[in-house]
Amino acid sequence: MGAVSPAVTTALLAYIPSPDRGVWHIGPIPIRAYALCIIAGIVVAVIWGEKRFTARGGEPGTVTDVAVFAVPFGLVGGRLYHVATDWKTYFGPGGVPLDALKIWQGGLGIWGAVALGAVGAWIGCRRRGVPLPFFADAVAPGIVVAQAIGRLGNYFNQELFGGPTTLPWGLEIYNRVDPSTGLPDPLGGVAMDSTPIAIVHPTFLYELIWNLLVAAFIVWADRRLRLGHGRVFALYVAGYTLGRFFIELMRSDPATRVFGDIRINVVVSAVVFVGAVAYVAFVRKPREEIARPAEQPSETPSQTASGTPSGAAEEPAAADVGEDEAVSGAAPDRTS
Repeated sequence: MGAVSPAVTTALLAYIPSPDRGVWHIGPIPIRAYALCIIAGIVVAVIWGEKRFTARGGEPGTVTDVAVFAVPFGLVGGRLYHVATDWKTYFGPGGVPLDALKIWQGGLGIWGAVALGAVGAWIGCRRRGVPLPFFADAVAPGIVVAQAIGRLGNYFNQELFGGPTTLPWGLEIYNRVDPSTGLPDPLGGVAMDSTPIAIVHPTFLYELIWNLLVAAFIVWADRRLRLGHGRVFALYVAGYTLGRFFIELMRSDPATRVFGDIRINVVVSAVVFVGAVAYVAFVRKPREEIARPAEQPSETPSQTASGTPSGAAEEPAAADVGEDEAVSGAAPDRTS
């Protein structure tokens, strides 16, 4: 038997297949894997964030209420960042400006999502009387896990991969076409032939794994060091940007470049990383705790008609306690 050629060996080792499509139809209704991954990530972030928030002394239901503001703001911010940093795709030669609104086709910049999502979270926290740093620390691990789940959407969209590779975990890329016309359709089409047209680095998978490691690390650091006042969130940002810096260098998809030939997200990752590390290093306040209103004692015959026990001074109303006064001391270490 003759020796197997290097080309055949490489093809056999590149065993990670891409999905043949990223969109399914139920009648006229398209079901997009990318959208399902984003929704699943949001659900996980809210559920886990709620658990951590209440473990730190927060009122149940707060994370869900704040998410009503933070999630829409984050989606808009993510899309704005993507369009702003890749504007030539939509407004350059051959671009279709209306495509900038088609968020279901992919394209959410994490920097814009976090920035504008924080504005929405601030609004929600103000309405609930919760300090934003306290809230951010509670939801940080869930956010980075949501990002990991979202990267599966890139897998189904067959996008954001790296350059060619001969590694055994190389990703097979197929030619997708519109079944009705036979024309190329990378996002909405179907792979009629499972023969790969390229074998590339699955950078979406690298980032997915890295995000899960970051989530585990910040939970461990939070338990061991009892972080507070936004330091858990800053640690998440530092960890994420560290990985994103190197993974971004591996990607081969078109991107806006600055300072000659550097991808813009490489520069942003470096700048944000430095800021996040500085925050973790210089903020040294102890972990805060939200003081819940004290339970009211049941009425007894010795109480006066107004409900106040005779001879007892009237307690100040819980509503008179300001936001700053509601945060003090160190919370018991019950965070998941």
